[in-house]
Amino acid sequence: MTKTIEEYSLSELFNKIEATLNENSGPIEGFTASYLFDITGDGGGQYQLRFQDGKASVEAGAEAPADCTLSMSLASFHDFMLGKLNGTVAFMTGKLKIKGDIGKALKIEGILRQYNVKEHL
Repeated sequence: MTKTIEEYSLSELFNKIEATLNENSGPIEGFTASYLFDITGDGGGQYQLRFQDGKASVEAGAEAPADCTLSMSLASFHDFMLGKLNGTVAFMTGKLKIKGDIGKALKIEGILRQYNVKEHL
């Protein structure tokens, strides 16, 4: 039986995201960026997602500098990954806080939508 997104730990979700992005490097070819996801609340944490040389990598923690920091609750992150929460709407309603390169913040949503990560959960 398949798990619901809420049944995955944040670590498991980021591992799924990394695996999904690396299955097909087409949409991330030539794209270089680093993101820090600061997920708040019970079960939250900090994870870095980096794109370089057509590969995506995920690491727990906030050790390296990021181009863009995205802060949101775990529930908002789940909705974002499922496509139920648009990044712009989340930002405008205060569910998402962004620090750093806004252009790259907009780009990550488009990349994740191309891969349709929710179908791999």
